[in-house]
Amino acid sequence: MNSLIIYTVKAALYLTAFYLVYFLFLSRDTSYGRNRAYIIVAGVLSLIMPLITLHTSRPLEIQYFGKMLNEVFITATHEKTLASGVWFKDAGTLQIIFAIYIIGAAIIVLKLIADLLNLLLLISKHRENDSRIIRFHSFNTSGFSAMGYIFINSRLSNDETDEIIKHETNHLRMNHFIDIIFIELIKAFQWFNPTVYFFDRSLRAIHEYQADRECLNSGIPVANYQNLLLNQVFRTKAFNLTNSFSNPSLVRKRMLMMTKKPSSALAAIKLAAVIPFAGFLLLAISAYREMPQTEQKLKTENNFGKIPVVYGENAYSETSEEYKTTPFVVVEEMPSFPGGDTELLKYLGSNTQYPEKAKINGVQGRVIVRFCVNETGGVDRISVLKGVDPELDAEAVRVVSTLPAFIPGKQGGVAVPTWYMVPLTFTLK
Repeated sequence: MNSLIIYTVKAALYLTAFYLVYFLFLSRDTSYGRNRAYIIVAGVLSLIMPLITLHTSRPLEIQYFGKMLNEVFITATHEKTLASGVWFKDAGTLQIIFAIYIIGAAIIVLKLIADLLNLLLLISKHRENDSRIIRFHSFNTSGFSAMGYIFINSRLSNDETDEIIKHETNHLRMNHFIDIIFIELIKAFQWFNPTVYFFDRSLRAIHEYQADRECLNSGIPVANYQNLLLNQVFRTKAFNLTNSFSNPSLVRKRMLMMTKKPSSALAAIKLAAVIPFAGFLLLAISAYREMPQTEQKLKTENNFGKIPVVYGENAYSETSEEYKTTPFVVVEEMPSFPGGDTELLKYLGSNTQYPEKAKINGVQGRVIVRFCVNETGGVDRISVLKGVDPELDAEAVRVVSTLPAFIPGKQGGVAVPTWYMVPLTFTLK
């Protein structure tokens, strides 16, 4: 569930970035084929790019990255230890969000199926021989095309019928119906994202621009064609899945685009604008896997025996087995402690003991411990990223080493080792 939510949010961010590029740089051009291809490719990339994992080599002090837990306060008195932010945790919130998302997606999919079934029923009732022309009476629309058929209102005059059939034939020839099915599926997946509806509207507009241009290129006078369009403007489309000749929301834009000068070939250079947008998002939200570095080890000893306190990370050879299991920094599905982060913080708070020697010497401060939740859910590779005192550092490492098993994190459905960080603040007050 967590991985699906994370993936969906990432896809929404990519889709929004791609639409921003389209709106700012491409939407006013008459390069309809390029714009159509851009929207389709943007939809595909928004589904693929959230799955990409970047391999990094110590970027921006990578040892400080990983899932940072809320701060745990360890007091020298017998008062109850506090975990910062525990009261904000609500285990049921995520389930509610997920349920709402699934219900919304199901409604969109069911509507899509219902429209397809209605179209099939209309075809079966009104189809004559092998004709691709379906004549109907019951819908308040002049004509539309879908599923390889042209649907024409029988109340139209012969001249109107001929011109609209030419227009709808262009939709069929350019396979616009496939685009609509694709964008409807994206809409089901991203129904909560306003951007997907902007993309849907833009794609349908491009379809009409393309069909209009082909009609005008065939020799139909612009004025006659515009008059035909205006005569049908108050007739609405019957199905959401169709290309409708008389879609009133697009009439004004269609008439403007008919008289607009063709965009120059240099306009294609604008596509380069998508690179920094997509690149920034890729660096910001993709899963990261850290490349191994050379480190040093330091061991300290406390009352519980020898506890390894590692400053930095373990050293690996790129050909070693350990390298193959180098921990991830961020994954699609982060590890889960039994009972959630709330219980994890409670465990750390209740099981950490303020060292007596540190109390006597008046030592206090914040220790940041990094650890790895491995493929089996166990805790290993414990290190101190920011230490205060050997006594406090060793106690922080000790309590982390006693953590019960997690549900391991997953990347691409496969259990992988994942970094965690937790700050433990020892205070004498």
